[in-house]
Amino acid sequence: MTTTGSLPGESDLVQVLDQDGQVHDDATVPDLSDEQLVEIYEQMRFARHLDERAVTMHRQGRIGTYPPLAGQEAAQVASTHALADDDWISYQYREHGAAGVRGMSYKYLLYWMGYEEGNGHLAEDYIFPMNISIGSQMPHATGMAWASKLKGDDTVVMCHFGEGSTSEGDFHEGLNFAGVYNVPAVFFCNNNQYAISIERQNQTASATIAQKANAYGFEGMRVDGMDPLAVYAVTKAAVEKARDPDAEAPEDIGRAGRPTLIEAVMYRLGAHTTVDDPDAYREESEVERWAEFDPVERYETFLRDRGLLTDDQIASIQERVEDEIAAMIDEAEEIEPDPMEMFERPYDSPTPRVQEQKEYLADLRERHGDDALTRDE
Repeated sequence: MTTTGSLPGESDLVQVLDQDGQVHDDATVPDLSDEQLVEIYEQMRFARHLDERAVTMHRQGRIGTYPPLAGQEAAQVASTHALADDDWISYQYREHGAAGVRGMSYKYLLYWMGYEEGNGHLAEDYIFPMNISIGSQMPHATGMAWASKLKGDDTVVMCHFGEGSTSEGDFHEGLNFAGVYNVPAVFFCNNNQYAISIERQNQTASATIAQKANAYGFEGMRVDGMDPLAVYAVTKAAVEKARDPDAEAPEDIGRAGRPTLIEAVMYRLGAHTTVDDPDAYREESEVERWAEFDPVERYETFLRDRGLLTDDQIASIQERVEDEIAAMIDEAEEIEPDPMEMFERPYDSPTPRVQEQKEYLADLRERHGDDALTRDE
């Protein structure tokens, strides 16, 4: 690894690749096989194409509001590769690439189509159901990691969130408990420069997000989040430390050695969601400047230079990705969900109010029919 500062306005970031996809002279490429290196690339391409299709589907009225990930593929995919298959991921809502590494099915799309089963099935792949309320997953992630410690197993919990979450009370509570109880957790901040439309410097006076870890007695790291090799290296080290019950923090940090706060510096190339207009709060010149660090193109150059990718292989990967996602979409759109199921999931046992709503909808359907209730007028 190396520390440099070639991202726009940034310095002191761990990097392996420079802007052009070349390995820095003083950097070390992580110990990954050629197959793993190419797999990371294919999964990044998968995430990028899923993003393109999802945005198009929203414009066509085929899915609901969707949060694009373009620009964040490296952080999501590479950080997940640093985990064991049974380590838990707790994520916000934009980390589609992390879910893809664990093996995405058509069910993932169902959530964005308004069908709750698309959220619940994630637990089968050791992923907490996605979280829309900003930052509220962090105390839960800490609790899960604390439970792992109490049970004496070696499970690590990875918690993804955006930099806007660090202004929420749940961030403080989750990280404070993580430090006090020295839990096996990695807090992964996807700093994409904007909390919706609010620039980072306008929602926290801290010079960096990583330095916030100092207040909780454990280590904070800053990494180029558009460099998959650097992300993997930093996350792998954090995961190994979290898994070690005897880990110690640096003397100048504190007494909690196992948790780590990673600030992955990146840029959201698209909108916050498909109902957001980023042109209202940022200049196109800014987007173009950051797009020069596109993680997919940058990593592709690295793989080409190592002789691991050719034009034919890239075309084959893209065709495979497109076919897989097209099949997922076809399968998801064949599902005809029962609207009455929405009342089964809010609570373990339906409350009187939920039961009342269920009976009310059943009565409406019986009196008017579904066609009348869903007709667009």
